[in-house]
Amino acid sequence: MDLTVLKFLAMGIAIGLGVVGPALGLGWATKAIIESIARQPEVEGQISKYFYIGAGLIEACAIYALLVVILIGFVL
Repeated sequence: MDLTVLKFLAMGIAIGLGVVGPALGLGWATKAIIESIARQPEVEGQISKYFYIGAGLIEACAIYALLVVILIGFVL
């Protein structure tokens, strides 16, 4: 196989596996915050603040996966 083909295969696998975890985590976190607000609407402001921090950290994991793909594409 050509090195270019293997590079593109590695990039596809890296981004595919790298975003599955953050996508599931963000979905579960969103589900949990919606259930929490539905049970106790008066604490929406407090819960939302922590959700935004958590969502940012989850998205950072997906951005790191994208960084790895970019490195594979340009360095290898």
